[in-house]
This record gives sequence, C-alpha cells and structure tokens, in this order.
Amino acid sequence: MSTTFKDYYEILGVDRKATATEIKTAYRKAARKYHPDLHAKGDKSAAEEKFKEINEAYAVLGDPDKRAQYDSIGTNMQSGQEWQPTPDMGGFGSRTWSGTDADGFSEFFESLFGRAQPRSTRGQNLETEIELTLEEAYHGGQKTLQFSISGICPTCNGAGSTGQQICQNCGGTGSKTTNKTLDVKIPPFIRDGSKIRLKGQGGAGSGHSPAGDLLLTINILPHTCLTLNGTCLETTIKIRPEQAVLGSQVPVPTIDGEVMMTIPPMTHNGQKLRLKSKGWQDRDGTRGDEYVKVVIDIPRTMSPAEKEIYQRLAELRSEGHRR
Repeated sequence: MSTTFKDYYEILGVDRKATATEIKTAYRKAARKYHPDLHAKGDKSAAEEKFKEINEAYAVLGDPDKRAQYDSIGTNMQSGQEWQPTPDMGGFGSRTWSGTDADGFSEFFESLFGRAQPRSTRGQNLETEIELTLEEAYHGGQKTLQFSISGICPTCNGAGSTGQQICQNCGGTGSKTTNKTLDVKIPPFIRDGSKIRLKGQGGAGSGHSPAGDLLLTINILPHTCLTLNGTCLETTIKIRPEQAVLGSQVPVPTIDGEVMMTIPPMTHNGQKLRLKSKGWQDRDGTRGDEYVKVVIDIPRTMSPAEKEIYQRLAELRSEGHRR
C-alpha cells in the first residue's frame, strides 16, 4: 500500500546535514510558533495540523536510529510523492522505538516505523557539589543537604512535548528542575574533589525504569588557619625574636585542637617544624603530618628597657665582628 512521502527536514526547516542540536532548536522554535493554544479559534485547526507534523518530524529526526532509517529510503524523494515500502524493508514496521506517543502520526510514519511501543529508559545520572568545612571533612558524619537538580523531563523524555501537546510538566523545555532534601553520610578524612555516589537519587526514569544516580563532588571550604595539602596539614605561627633565639613553648592550632609545640633555639624565619601524625588519614590508615611555618614577628612598640637590651646586643655583635 503506497502512501505520501513526507520530507521531515523541510517540515522543520533544516538542512539534511543538520546537527542534532540544530534539529532540536528548530523543533522547539516551530513547536512554540504553531502551538494551537497560541492561535485564534479560526486558525486553530490549521495550527493543530502543523503542530502534529512538527512533532512527527522531530520524533524521527530527533532520534539517531530513526533518522538513519528515514535517510536510508533515499534523498531524492520529494514531499508529496507516493512511496511504498519494498519487500526488503518489511522489518521496519515491527521495530520498537522510544519517543512521543504515536497517536495521530501519519500513514507514512507508521508504514516506515510501525506503531510506537514506548520503551522505558533509566534515569539520567546527575552531578552537584557539596560544601564541607575542614572539620566536617575530617570527622565525617551525617549532613542534611538541600539543593536543586536539573535533568531530562520524565514526562516527555526531553522532547518537550507529549503527542501533539507541549509537555505541561516542563513547559516545552525538555528539562525539569527538582528540589531535593537528602541526609548524606560523609566518611571521615574525605578529600577535596572526592565524589560520593547516591544510587537512585538522580534523574527520574521513564516508564518503570529506575532513577539515575546523584554524584556529589566534595568542595572543602577554606579554613581560618589550616590548609590541607594531600595528607598533610599546614599552618603558620608568629613568634617573638627572643623566642626564636632562645627557644620556647608556643600554642599551635591543629585539626584535633590546640597543642603546645617546642620551638628549638636559633629557629630561623620561614623555617618549618613538624607535628607528627597531626595531618589527614591516608588510605592505608596512617596519618600525615602537620607542618608549622615559623614567622618571626618584630615588635611594633618597645619599652626603653627593651630598646636598651637590643642596643646592647647590637654593640656586642659589632664588637665581635671587629675582633
């Protein structure tokens, strides 16, 4: 049985070499232009027919497999010509494909692809970031997250329409934003850039298919005085000149709380001292170290007695060089 050939490229106003993005853009533009609800009552019937053609064209050209099948019947056919499947194309009509509802599709469409058998597809995997303080990343534990994720609309599978209607769930955009609140378990000693996979918390699946996964990328916020570098923590402290020369005991911040550290005599400005096993835990269970950079802080003000001591020190150093 012959039927009228339809030039889907012409219907969408795109070249036969158009990319998938160009086809999708053309479809959305045309679908909005000819949506029946946007036309006066007298023009509504014609708009409905045009809208139906546009959806049919995109159902074919928007799917790589169906587009290839459509292109295989030849590039020389003209819109309006009679076309009849050849015996070697008998398998086309029995194929199963996913997409919009086939109700109202033309005879040409059904002769080439058969009746639509909507197919369930797994939901899309989605990604977002989770911000943690250094203490939260160190201790781990449960954290409640509230965020929005955007994925393919589960109602129209990203097509922007269902049958001959603009999808009401996404407003024709093909994507849907969902607000989520989740309790997430954070493992201790997690590192910046690490990922946590939450199964089934991604984009919704179509039909009875499962939802995709949600991937959380860890973003550790800057700390007031500690910096994580691999498995090591780094910090900076200021000491007075006499502490650097004579040695001293000074408080130093660590991720476990403040500890007292020994400053050895004759410590130089910029020198790094080590606090063993005060860093991040490695995969083998060992902990890195904390490195403390020493900055010698010159007093801004000085009493006469203190100034006299420094003056005497300068004289002694000068006498020593003359000898």
